[in-house]
Amino acid sequence: MTTAQRTDVERTAGPALAIPAARASGCPFDPAPGVEQARREAPITRATLWDGSSCWLVTRHQDVRAVLGDPRFSADATRPGFPFLTAGSRELLTGRPTFIRQDDPEHARLRRMLTADFMIKKVEAMRPEVQRIADDLLDRMTEGRNAADLVTEFALPLPSLVICLLLGVPYEDHEFFQERSRILLSLRSTPEEVRTASTELLHYLSGLAEAKRQEPDDSIVSRLVARGELDSEEIASMGRLLLVAGHETTANMTALSTLALLRNPDQLARLRAEPSLVKGAVEELLRYLTIVHNGLPRVASEDVALGGVTIRAGEGVLCTLNSANRDDEVFADGDALDVARDARRHVAFGFGVHQCLGQPLARVELQIAIETLLRRLPDLRLDVPFEDVPFRHDMGIYGVHALPVAW
Repeated sequence: MTTAQRTDVERTAGPALAIPAARASGCPFDPAPGVEQARREAPITRATLWDGSSCWLVTRHQDVRAVLGDPRFSADATRPGFPFLTAGSRELLTGRPTFIRQDDPEHARLRRMLTADFMIKKVEAMRPEVQRIADDLLDRMTEGRNAADLVTEFALPLPSLVICLLLGVPYEDHEFFQERSRILLSLRSTPEEVRTASTELLHYLSGLAEAKRQEPDDSIVSRLVARGELDSEEIASMGRLLLVAGHETTANMTALSTLALLRNPDQLARLRAEPSLVKGAVEELLRYLTIVHNGLPRVASEDVALGGVTIRAGEGVLCTLNSANRDDEVFADGDALDVARDARRHVAFGFGVHQCLGQPLARVELQIAIETLLRRLPDLRLDVPFEDVPFRHDMGIYGVHALPVAW
């Protein structure tokens, strides 16, 4: 049998793993059991999507980095064969794609318009303001009380306030954009629901862009208007991406990180005893938790040999970041949380030219959130049984819907 014939057999042998993968068992911090099994037994395997179509599931660290760093794997959601997790995500990603769903040179052109706003030096200068926001939120959360939902009172408003400040979005509108963000990220949303939520957000942000045209300020939206290269609809599309990603990701990482530390009291105690570990601990929490659970999508633009498999032009690929970040060949005892670990090779923010633009901001927010929580609430504890915590198995960004805590 030739290599090509063997590859063709491998492409059709055995049942494909359904994605999103079921979570009937296992620790809720871990990748779904089927994905973990795939990484150990068949690290590049077939997966079946919601509409019966199939794609490749790439689960090992080295293979994930290879795909995400290879321009032959396209991020363009309009290409035939691009893998969508749900009908709703197809509506969102093809309705008005943002630069993260485009390839160079258009991707690079649009991304460069925002690079300066998320440079490490600029973000580091925001630390005092982010710290002030964190302290104000904890002041309100703890005043006259000894219990609260950490999601609604701290984890969610902190990055929401920060991204509103950056974009020039009035925070009093947070319920409007948070509700529509939930619809856009829900794995259960219908195409019609996604279309409505997306249209409402784009209309809102187009109006904001027009307002900044009349009364400019120092916000990102205002500076995009001043460049004169994009119309209001294009600015709205870019703003939607930043607004949704800018609060949903960090909010869920903050709550999930807090819960993971509470469930690992030895690691929590070490972090309290050695606050200098916080920066590294954030990297370890990003690795250990990796809130993108269902994979980063790509589609092959030509035939590519990867890990003994030939991925044909037009075939979709999902790179499971959470599985890659548990790869024991890169992270010894990868299923364990170790706040002293050097986790800098994690791929929680992706890899290659499309890796997360806002990662410097996310790091600062997480470092401040975790350090402030541990310092100000030494008796912080879970206020419900762990089994009763509502995990976001129904969402494209993983986390918890609520986190009742006491102190």
